Amino acid sequence: MSTPNIGNERFNAEAASWDQNPTVHKASALAVEAILSHVPTLKTQPNTIDVLEIGCGTGLLSFLLAPYVRSLTAVDAAQGMIDALAVKLSYDSSPQNIHPIAASLSDPNDPVLFLDPLTKASIPGRRFDLIISHLVLHHIPSLPAILRTMHRCLREGGRVALSDFEDFGPEAERFHPQARMEGVVRHGIKRTEMAELMRDAGFVDVRVETAFEMEKGVEKTPGAGVVKDEGGTKMVFPFLICLGVKSR
Repeated sequence: MSTPNIGNERFNAEAASWDQNPTVHKASALAVEAILSHVPTLKTQPNTIDVLEIGCGTGLLSFLLAPYVRSLTAVDAAQGMIDALAVKLSYDSSPQNIHPIAASLSDPNDPVLFLDPLTKASIPGRRFDLIISHLVLHHIPSLPAILRTMHRCLREGGRVALSDFEDFGPEAERFHPQARMEGVVRHGIKRTEMAELMRDAGFVDVRVETAFEMEKGVEKTPGAGVVKDEGGTKMVFPFLICLGVKSR
């Protein structure tokens, strides 16, 4: 789930094996549960919402959410991740409402966003009902810039539901092993900071709250490597969900 120009070499290299990590699957499943819980129209009005996912990676979250939405435009800056997602979408059993795009999103009027995944028609100025991201914000150099872009990509009344692990202090740094720090800009996100930044970007009805907690393996000491699930050191990390609406 990469972001513009940050660690894309790492994410391109890891794309082929990304889906083999059980922690990634677990985090994606928990994130989808949180999104469905906090955006109830996905269940009460299924297949009516057009979604933009920023930092989609290989589409693990995209596939889980696809049955609830009308369309899902899946954007990632790492070509390797999008290539892996495109292969998965080529199977007959795959969702037909996901459109993968390799792009560094900064312009809401970028024509790559205009294609409707269902009709295949290009709709200039196309906007979205919901924007999601998962484990992406901690990679992004400028949170104000990406939040402003998200706000401009939404229809009036549209909303965001963004999840990432929480910066709860120095121990949050242990979320990533030392060998995988490329592209990590911050060690999680902060509640009050995110709420303030979202309001500054124009969002209303802002809420930043705990979405779930997840246990994962961590290094005993920096650089020691992570012992897999058979043993080793584990920590529980809190995840936040950041919610906001584009006022009408």
